[in-house]
Amino acid sequence: MKRILTYVLIGLGVVFVAIQFLSVERTNPPVTGLVDAPEDVLTTLQRSCWDCHSNETDWPWYAHVAPMSFRVSQHVRMAREHVNFTEWDSYDAEELDEAYEEIAEEIEEGGMPLSDYLLVHRNAKLTTADRDRLVSWAESARERIAAPGR
Repeated sequence: MKRILTYVLIGLGVVFVAIQFLSVERTNPPVTGLVDAPEDVLTTLQRSCWDCHSNETDWPWYAHVAPMSFRVSQHVRMAREHVNFTEWDSYDAEELDEAYEEIAEEIEEGGMPLSDYLLVHRNAKLTTADRDRLVSWAESARERIAAPGR
């Protein structure tokens, strides 16, 4: 039994070392256009959302160690696909409306920031005031898009 356990542990060690050589995407493409937001909203976005929803991701040490590197890379890729605060200029009016709507919904429902992100980045936690400010900003931005002549 002891010999089997030794082989299992050695096997797991070999697998752990081997998966370190698998490449994952950890890029920060160029910033093409920042989100149009007041300074207080921008500060909150940078503190709580920027690592995943921008092209200025701060890749922590654990983003370089598999299997966590797979999860972090996937989260960032998916987050950038949904909303990217540093490619704001690439969105047309309909996409902006959808982005603002998604931001307001996710913040109101407590879906963002992700709970596993908050385990490591406690300063990213949104206060009630932060949530109210972000939702208000997103909703008023949607109203401006809907009535551009006003």
